[in-house]
Amino acid sequence: MPHDGHHDPDTAPADGWKHSGVRVIPGNSLDTNTPQTPGMNRAAAINAARVGAQKIWAGTVHIHANAKTGAHHHGALESVIYVLKGRARMRWGEKLEYVAEAGPGDFIYVPPYVPHQEINASTDETLECLLVRSDNEAVVVNLDIEPVERPENVAWVDPIHKAPTPGGR
Repeated sequence: MPHDGHHDPDTAPADGWKHSGVRVIPGNSLDTNTPQTPGMNRAAAINAARVGAQKIWAGTVHIHANAKTGAHHHGALESVIYVLKGRARMRWGEKLEYVAEAGPGDFIYVPPYVPHQEINASTDETLECLLVRSDNEAVVVNLDIEPVERPENVAWVDPIHKAPTPGGR
């Protein structure tokens, strides 16, 4: 579809987009009929059943204080987690040997097939996040992993953010 402000009139539905165009999903009407994990509450906002989404899933997850998932991955799906409230601790790797934390306003990216575990780092506050996945299939592959006792803390490093030097300099 061209990005010049024009659209193909043949793609417009008979109602002129009224009921199949933009959708607003009120926050108090999310669908909790989603796969649940003990200590967590997931709710779908955007999926195939609710809005006809073909390539994404979006919703919320609330992780109770001190709760964590088991080790798992989401197959070929990519996931983005945006922390709204609380402190998220993520462990990942073949033995969950890496760890990083995120707070309000931080994004977490989970690539396809990466073994990981979500943890609420707080002992007394619920962790609230927005979750977006690259498909609306609910793919969760649970893994039987014996995690390392002390995971290695991993700092954010990319072409802009260089690796920290030993001693903090």
